[in-house]
Amino acid sequence: MKRFYKEASVSPVGDAFAILLDDRPVKTPQRNPLALPTARLADAIAAEWAAQGEDINPATMPLTGLAQGALDQVANERGRIVDRIAAFADSDMLYYRADAGQQALVDHQADRWDPLLDWARERYDVDFKLIYGIRYEAQPEQTIERLAEAVEAQDGFAVAAMLSLVGLSGSLIATLALVEKAYDATKLWPLVNLEELWQEQQWGRDDVAVAMRNLKQAEFEAATRFLDLSRT
Repeated sequence: MKRFYKEASVSPVGDAFAILLDDRPVKTPQRNPLALPTARLADAIAAEWAAQGEDINPATMPLTGLAQGALDQVANERGRIVDRIAAFADSDMLYYRADAGQQALVDHQADRWDPLLDWARERYDVDFKLIYGIRYEAQPEQTIERLAEAVEAQDGFAVAAMLSLVGLSGSLIATLALVEKAYDATKLWPLVNLEELWQEQQWGRDDVAVAMRNLKQAEFEAATRFLDLSRT
């Protein structure tokens, strides 16, 4: 799409902050006003619009995309999206460890991942079953319920960020650690890519895999920033 405006700005509207293009309110794909809960998030999204060249490139506007998701998808399908996020309570990547034939990796996983699980145990009063090798084992029912409640307690903008974060990381525990500000994205990203980084150390760098990981990291950091900016 060609750029059709000269200026992007922010205007308070009630308790929200609207994005304006040449003083006209921006609409989401489902025709909802692009109105944000904080001035910080609105300013950052306005900056994305202002930074566009002759053509509008949505790939360079991750905060706008996440806001549209919150205002369109989450607002209309909150239950389904919350359930999709909460499903990771039973399949979090942090539960799954290498088998006994890879003891060095098992030890490395324990060293890096166990502190994050310990944080979740204390924070939510839950416990986890660790699974060695490739098999499925259900987590305790209380664990699933309490982690699902933690997801349900978030507002629509946080839920939109969490949907992106769990998809990129494979970990609800890591995502909740970001929500609770117990860990930052810089520390968490290597943890959720631990096995891939371990394989690189053992067998060498795969440039294609590194490029893909870097793209995902940029999305992960954008979702984390969105989460932070959406809060007062």
